[in-house]
Amino acid sequence: MAEETYKGEFYCVKCKEKREAEGRVVETNGRRMAKGVCPVCGTNLNRILGKA
Repeated sequence: MAEETYKGEFYCVKCKEKREAEGRVVETNGRRMAKGVCPVCGTNLNRILGKA
């Protein structure tokens, strides 16, 4: 099974700006979430996606 990825906009809390990034999709408590890294400051980024 190939790991699902998400490419799109994340909000960086440290930069306080939206950033284009790529991250992997994980599922926690029935919610899908994309996790990536900010290309500018290196902070972890999270984005909640719709239900599967």
